[in-house]
Amino acid sequence: MTNEVNTEQAELLRRKKSKDEMKKQLISFAMMIVFTLISFGLVAVGTIERMYILPILFVMAIVQAGFQFYYFMHLKDRDHEMPATFIYGGVWAGFLTLAGLMVISWW
Repeated sequence: MTNEVNTEQAELLRRKKSKDEMKKQLISFAMMIVFTLISFGLVAVGTIERMYILPILFVMAIVQAGFQFYYFMHLKDRDHEMPATFIYGGVWAGFLTLAGLMVISWW
């Protein structure tokens, strides 16, 4: 009797956790779609100068990449420390490479 109750509670907890996870993924997916539509809208309208649009687009791209890493690549989950380390290391190496190339070409 106790095993059945524990099994049912565990199943209910798993379903609730799964439902919450799906809800978070759908919300982040919707936010990424909205960011994409805003980006296309900013470029299509053409009334804002390029100097202002580019930083906005870069920030929105970085936020979308963060959503991709955090939610869809499951970097927020437990036991994903090693893949997260490699991905963040790759992002850091890419940043350093771009910063180095900018410094070299600037001077």
